[in-house]
Amino acid sequence: MFNVLRAAPKTTFEYGPFKIRRMRPGLILPDAGDEAFGPLSVIDHATLDVGTMVTLHEHNNDEILSYLWRGSMVHEDAAGHRVALSPKKLMMMNAGKSIWHEESTPLVATEMLQIFIRPRKADLESRVQFMERPEGIGVDHWTMLAAPEGINSPLEIHQAVYVYDIRLEKDSTTAIPSHPGFAQWLYVMDGEITLDEYRLEKGDAISDVASGLPVAKASRESTLVCFLVLLGAEASLAGTISGT
Repeated sequence: MFNVLRAAPKTTFEYGPFKIRRMRPGLILPDAGDEAFGPLSVIDHATLDVGTMVTLHEHNNDEILSYLWRGSMVHEDAAGHRVALSPKKLMMMNAGKSIWHEESTPLVATEMLQIFIRPRKADLESRVQFMERPEGIGVDHWTMLAAPEGINSPLEIHQAVYVYDIRLEKDSTTAIPSHPGFAQWLYVMDGEITLDEYRLEKGDAISDVASGLPVAKASRESTLVCFLVLLGAEASLAGTISGT
């Protein structure tokens, strides 16, 4: 059975030059007892105007993937990193015991997802990882961005979650990534697609926890982000954001 979560403008809030639409992925499931989709806890679809500054702040026990679709954002942290993120350079913060960081958009406006995942347990070692991809988002082929520990992937997550993306040209089709025992949660970052009789636009999501999603077809150029999640995975609720 397919479940759809439509973009909900009422979940959008603004702080000066940036705007966030906060998603609770578990709300895609009927009668969900938890607003998280297994350990996939919170997804913020954010737009940051030029001149945005999110000042130095701390995260504990959050696995945070910064996924930029357009624009550029400068990440600085207490470990000495100062890195410009973009669609060609993504970042994973494994904020176990503690990570302090700040973010800014001094040059161009940015649109991105900030994805909060519950780690498998609290107070793991903290670190910051970066993924380079000179060509940007893959056209008509899926790219694995992040995966659980022990999997050969650009970014490592301390949890049973895989993340992929793709850019589809108009009228292109694609099978959705899958993995035995993992539920699919597919997000339309931009564009418009159809899956059987379902039409999804920017900000919509669709999931299947049993039989698997059908082939997607792009009605226009579209960017998709796919999460594969082990719904019953052990997870810590100690996260600054993911634990809520």
